[in-house]
Amino acid sequence: MLTLVTGCRGRVGSALAALLHAGGHGVRAASRNPDQLSLPPGVPAVACDLGDPATFPAALAGVDSVFLYAEPSGIDAFLDAAGAAGVRHIVLLSSSAVLAPDAASNPIAASHHAVERALTASPLTATLLRPGAFAGNAYQWSQAFRSGRPVDLPYPHSGGSPIDETDIAKAALAVLTDERLQGAAYHLTGPESLTAAEQVAVLASASGTPVTVRTVSRDAWKQAVAPFVPEEIAEGLLSYWAATDGLPAEVTGETEKLTGRPARTFAAWAAENAAAFRP
Repeated sequence: MLTLVTGCRGRVGSALAALLHAGGHGVRAASRNPDQLSLPPGVPAVACDLGDPATFPAALAGVDSVFLYAEPSGIDAFLDAAGAAGVRHIVLLSSSAVLAPDAASNPIAASHHAVERALTASPLTATLLRPGAFAGNAYQWSQAFRSGRPVDLPYPHSGGSPIDETDIAKAALAVLTDERLQGAAYHLTGPESLTAAEQVAVLASASGTPVTVRTVSRDAWKQAVAPFVPEEIAEGLLSYWAATDGLPAEVTGETEKLTGRPARTFAAWAAENAAAFRP
């Protein structure tokens, strides 16, 4: 079996490529800029831009399965090329946002929803991984930690169940290598619900860096993130946090079901990445 792993500059894709290789499975790492990848020795890299169909045939040649990021712009052409290449199974890195009733129009869910629809309408076997918030999203607060500023949160009591990206990669490994798990959808979460303020406290403890949380208005937060976050995404996030303010996040057992071990805690992730939150 040869698996094409797209998006190997990302934390999930790079971890999955390493896991497949370590397990003796054939793997080809893909990226828009394959020369910039850092891969284990023996893992070949190939150019694959999910928005550029011209890159698809060479990337897919001889491939049996694909780990796919949710880029809708070229999805129809990608599925046509995958079918022509003899691909049998695609694992999509989707999002739990597609479970919302407004997924088709929700700015956070829309791209994932569109790719899911295209996949499920195709003759290929599709497995959908729907993680919630990544533990690595906490890096957004690292600059505040390092500079001694408060962490600004518009909804500090919004609940989340952050999942370690390594667990997502392990879940993907499981569904790629075990046919019994294929063709289904899995809502992946971490093992516990934590508010945003609680996540900040966990990071402060792990890094030994004192920090305070400052509640800010929606507009103040939008203005602060404007250089990095498109307005429609910022509004989608704010709406989600407002809807979950004061509510615990859903915790599923899907991660453990696929990986065979409990999902890693946010505290474990924080301890492993504590250096990023120290001055």
